[in-house]
Amino acid sequence: MGNVTAGVAAKFAFFPPDPPTYDVSKDEGGKLVFSGVTADKSMEVHLLDTKGGNKIVATFWRHPFARFTLLYSHGNAADLGQMHELFIELRAHLRVNIMSDAKAFPDVLNMVFFVAVMTIRDMEHPLPSEFNTYYDIEAVYNCLKSDYEIRQEDLIVYGQSVGSGPTLHLASHLKKLRAVVLHSAILSGIRVLYPVKLTFWFDIFKNIDKIRHVSCPVLVIHGTEDEIVDLSHGKRLWELSKEKYDPLWVKGGGHCNLETFPDYIKHLRKFINAMEKLALAKPQQEKKQLTSDGSITEVKHNKCLRFRKK
Repeated sequence: MGNVTAGVAAKFAFFPPDPPTYDVSKDEGGKLVFSGVTADKSMEVHLLDTKGGNKIVATFWRHPFARFTLLYSHGNAADLGQMHELFIELRAHLRVNIMSDAKAFPDVLNMVFFVAVMTIRDMEHPLPSEFNTYYDIEAVYNCLKSDYEIRQEDLIVYGQSVGSGPTLHLASHLKKLRAVVLHSAILSGIRVLYPVKLTFWFDIFKNIDKIRHVSCPVLVIHGTEDEIVDLSHGKRLWELSKEKYDPLWVKGGGHCNLETFPDYIKHLRKFINAMEKLALAKPQQEKKQLTSDGSITEVKHNKCLRFRKK
């Protein structure tokens, strides 16, 4: 399988912005500032240390009347400099605080080849980049708790494309989260390339397994014409969710343009409204199924990652 995987991987490239589209520096007062972004008293910049020994940049976009905070993990082909306009729009339309961090993802060619042909020597450093993304989101979550006193009940974690990996990692460990949003999400790394039925030990971002441990409402958003991560990924993640919120299958939507469709922000606004109603509901109503119009019905449970063809 190693040779086959490497052969398919060689047809793709994985490209984060290089050089980054933003820079962080200190102003005269010693405060961290974000270059390329108009001064915003409601935006704060953090430089965080992670358990993996890295330093990451995180931005907090405050809304004065926010009920919830959105912890947004973006895809690989974008960075914070490219995402800030979207964050401003989401903050305004959804009335939420937004926290996001800058991750460093590896080149997918090297990643897929690595997991397919791992040697004994390689085992000394097994998939450090995948776990670094987990350490990143944990550091950001800890910052939200310590610096802003954000409770799990007031937190919605949002994963776009490969950002769904750290998002579901965190969500699978936090049992009181308000909700999860999966945007063009993947079932796992290998499944982006192959429609395998089993989860292999060397796979990465095993969302198909972790979604089963998420106990809060899950909204899935996916484009019907996604040429990078097939729609079947989103549909399967929705099927496996314990607490299903009406999904949004964006007709004609691709992998990196869902934000341009009117239904995107409209559906997210309905979702946030529904979560607000749920937060106000009695504790015994917390585990009831939701519909996109915000009503509650009781039901038993049954820029972004891109691959460039050469």
